[in-house]
Amino acid sequence: MKLRTVGRHIREGGKNIYRNGWMTIASIGAVTTTLLLVGIFIALMLNLNQMATNVEDDVEIRVLVDLTAQDEDIETIESKIRDISEVSSVEFSSKEEELESLMQDMGEEGEQWELFEQDNPLNDAFVVKTENPIDTFDVADEIAEFDNIDEVTYGQQVVEKLLKFTKYSRYVGAGLIAGLVFTAIFLISNTIKLTITARSKEIGIMKLVGATNSFIRWPFFIEGMLLGILGALIPIGVTVGAYYYVYNNLREKINFSFVEIIPFDPLAWQLALILLAIGAFIGVWGSVMSVRKFLKV
Repeated sequence: MKLRTVGRHIREGGKNIYRNGWMTIASIGAVTTTLLLVGIFIALMLNLNQMATNVEDDVEIRVLVDLTAQDEDIETIESKIRDISEVSSVEFSSKEEELESLMQDMGEEGEQWELFEQDNPLNDAFVVKTENPIDTFDVADEIAEFDNIDEVTYGQQVVEKLLKFTKYSRYVGAGLIAGLVFTAIFLISNTIKLTITARSKEIGIMKLVGATNSFIRWPFFIEGMLLGILGALIPIGVTVGAYYYVYNNLREKINFSFVEIIPFDPLAWQLALILLAIGAFIGVWGSVMSVRKFLKV
């Protein structure tokens, strides 16, 4: 396509936005309303996904070694655990370290356990993590079959509920965002269709004098893309501004280790680019759906 033709299409697309008046405002309003909701959902989903990832990273298997196990037995257990392909890390914690950790966790009440320093009743333990949290169940069952293992714990019921929650929350979030995007495509498609209907005779004449489909189509594509981009500007400003406020005012007040708000930078830039891309896509696709039937003369 020649540069002069490209310039003509851009000018025509821009003129169409100005000519259509209230139709243009309606299209931009439809995109703005939808992308505002999409932007809020994306920010929430990115943070929920980060929190879910943090929680999943904290899932671990505690392997308690039998009290009668010797040093050679402990080395064998560690070697066999490391040979499991799904395992990402293995840390050994001696019974002395386990007692010290218990005393620290209990605070002042932990001082009572100092009596057991000479005759420690706790087990040596391994802390095992898997590459994928979903493998926790199978790895725990496999380790439980090893010799010299007293107990394998990982909070089965809690982990199962956690993984189900994170899985379905991601699906629901993605579904809501997709639904909002398709709603915006439908709205802008119908709005652009009204403007094209008003110019159907003009399109027919252009076809009869030999204009190609692409020559007729491109100004509408550019019009739709510009409508989508213009409709994305307000949602970008609102969502980025709101996220900046939330990040600076709530970050220090959160006391849960797994609740971690994604930093404003680079999330703001990512959110802006995503909304611009979605807006442009909505506009172009809405134009594609609208123009297609009018090119049949």
